[in-house]
Amino acid sequence: MGLSTSPTVPGPDSLDPAIDDLSGQVLELAVIFARRAGRTAVEMRSEAVASATTKSSPTDPVTAADQEAEAIVVDGILRHRPDDSIVGEEGAQRHGTSPVVWYIDPIDGTTNYLYDIPAYAVSIAAAVDGVLVAGAVFNPVLDELFTARAGHGAYLNGRPVQVRPPVPLSSALVATGFGYQAERRRLQAVALTRLLPAIRDIRRFGSAALDLCALATGRVDAYYEVGLNVWDYAAGWLLVHEAGGRCRDLVGDDPSPRFFMAAGPDLIEPLAGAIREAIASAEGKSLSTTQNL
Repeated sequence: MGLSTSPTVPGPDSLDPAIDDLSGQVLELAVIFARRAGRTAVEMRSEAVASATTKSSPTDPVTAADQEAEAIVVDGILRHRPDDSIVGEEGAQRHGTSPVVWYIDPIDGTTNYLYDIPAYAVSIAAAVDGVLVAGAVFNPVLDELFTARAGHGAYLNGRPVQVRPPVPLSSALVATGFGYQAERRRLQAVALTRLLPAIRDIRRFGSAALDLCALATGRVDAYYEVGLNVWDYAAGWLLVHEAGGRCRDLVGDDPSPRFFMAAGPDLIEPLAGAIREAIASAEGKSLSTTQNL
């Protein structure tokens, strides 16, 4: 699998025993280095805020803590597993010779980090031959560690978690986020006004990884967002999957950076239909011609 290819979640068949054993090993590493990177980010916050710059747009920040946290994770993983591949938000790209690829977001929710809002996290996932087998998301401020291992369930601080019981669309609490480019944000906001009357309410936490963790732990009923990167959602996707939820794009294929939505099995299609209608209405054209959302 190329590093630019999005991984997927395991199918219904049991993992090969060797891969199952490997998933436990890589999850242990993910937990160790997520904790270490998260605590370093907290310690560096004052210094990092003073030196913050931007990336893709004036609203897309990056700090020295993002870069230091990524270095901690990458260096730590490669000390233990020098043949693995790495895909990191802050530029870490390494083609290894093993079937394992790591997806690393050193601080997901950097704007929250800058403003001292306690909703940012280190997100680390590992895939074997293109299939996600382990994921860890650590919120260092709240000391919440979300973990998942393929075929072994999802956990918050060691306690098993599940998505919420089924609700009708009109009662669904839906999390979402917005892109960094001004025109995309405008269209997303218009689409949201079309969707809002069909659901209970919207929550916007500012971290895709924590949005997916919120779904996996039953804190929201659903989530959708446009324009994510694989490091934003890899660990969270496995968490939702192992917690009994479903993740997909608008037409039923695997989610991707183009579109990511997640919900319980009974809610996913009604939500997809409502979002399709909202997007088409916002753009004033058929869904097949939408390009900006």
